[in-house]
Amino acid sequence: MSEKTIITKKGYQNLKKELKQLKEVERKKVTEEIKDTRDYGEIGGNPEYDDAKKEQAFIEGRIQELENILKNVKVIKPKEVSKIKVGVGNTVKIKNLDSDEVFTYEIVGSIEADPSENKISYESPIGNALMDKKAGAKTKVETPLGIKTFEILSIKKPKET
Repeated sequence: MSEKTIITKKGYQNLKKELKQLKEVERKKVTEEIKDTRDYGEIGGNPEYDDAKKEQAFIEGRIQELENILKNVKVIKPKEVSKIKVGVGNTVKIKNLDSDEVFTYEIVGSIEADPSENKISYESPIGNALMDKKAGAKTKVETPLGIKTFEILSIKKPKET
């Protein structure tokens, strides 16, 4: 049996919302597009029809992918998240002791990581180095720019929803 993928409750809800949107809205929309483009006449050499079929294949593939992900996740609920040690679901403020820069990251599962939104995976180099550490702890992380030392300034639990 495969290991469960860890995900936050918020991440789980976002995936469920995306799946619902794909099944109830996007699937119907692309089916209509295929029907409409088929009405233009010949299917062979019809770029609108080809585009609609490609979109349909993408939507069906994403639906299948989301259903598989949702079957194989362990959802971390806010009440299970520690406010003392860093874990999945925490928001952590850290300071790079080499540059004095301060960063705030939400520690999430790998499938919901998005560095542009300051969401980093617990499996990433920084996320992994922070796991199970307390506020005030210092940790070294190997980055593409060399080894950096970070101090954990604060740990916040997610809000109960």
